[in-house]
Amino acid sequence: MRKKQYAVIGIGRFGESLIRELVRMGHEVLAIDTDESRVQDIADIATQAVQADSMDDKVLRALDITSFDAVIVAIGEDIEASILTSLTLKDMGVRKTIAKAQNHMHGKVLAKIGVDIVVHPERDMAIRLARTLVSNSIIEHIDLSADYGIWELVTPRTLVGKNLQNSGLRPKLGINILAIKTGDSIEVSPPPEHVINKDDILVVIGPTRSLEKLNEMD
Repeated sequence: MRKKQYAVIGIGRFGESLIRELVRMGHEVLAIDTDESRVQDIADIATQAVQADSMDDKVLRALDITSFDAVIVAIGEDIEASILTSLTLKDMGVRKTIAKAQNHMHGKVLAKIGVDIVVHPERDMAIRLARTLVSNSIIEHIDLSADYGIWELVTPRTLVGKNLQNSGLRPKLGINILAIKTGDSIEVSPPPEHVINKDDILVVIGPTRSLEKLNEMD
């Protein structure tokens, strides 16, 4: 895996956790915050940590911000600073911008100004927890967008013994099966004649509403 360079602006709980994980994965991370104490706290973890005003394009240019693979705006409560920083990054031509949204409206504004990926950590974690609490079938899921995702779930009983072609998942629900786990083995891109067995784990991609219908099947 190629070592990548990331810049994280805002060293709150979300930003710090992100920095630690990116560094753990072997990537280089520039940490930026206006709070000197936060910069000092992360200095031993990040590749480089600087105290700077992220809304000042001159400062960002001095840090060669456009050379990074992605810049993550993890600013917490200051929504104005989050929006202005994101706008500055877009105007400067940063190749990939990611920003944390505090609420739905904040997220809409970030999307409107062209942020490539808008994340809602608290909302997404709440949704993940709710789905885990109410379902014994969902093992893991990744939301690719607000209405599209990849889910990993235990095979519903109504699909046991059917092959993929007769399962009706694609024509009826618009769901594609990426892989099927059977015990310790995994079949990637299984053929149409593949028979689904009891206790198989399905890795599927499709509209969230369709995935929810699949999860509700019994």
